[in-house]
Amino acid sequence: MKVLQDHKEKFGVDFAKNKQALNDICKINSKSLKNKLAGYITKFIKNEFKAKIEKAKRIANTKEVILEEKQLNTVSDTLPVQASL
Repeated sequence: MKVLQDHKEKFGVDFAKNKQALNDICKINSKSLKNKLAGYITKFIKNEFKAKIEKAKRIANTKEVILEEKQLNTVSDTLPVQASL
């Protein structure tokens, strides 16, 4: 959507503010069309925001797993080796 590409910084997760931003950017005479566009933009921004949060969580979980593996390796390196009978 061209208006979203060109003016993304003006939109957010609030429907009413997105509707007002559309009024500021262009003239849309149809109330239903304006509402549909504002709704689409709001949903798009929310989904994009949720995706960023999920990605950050996955990265954080990956870092935790790597840290735990390093700690386990450090502990296992310091344990004495048992001789087998």
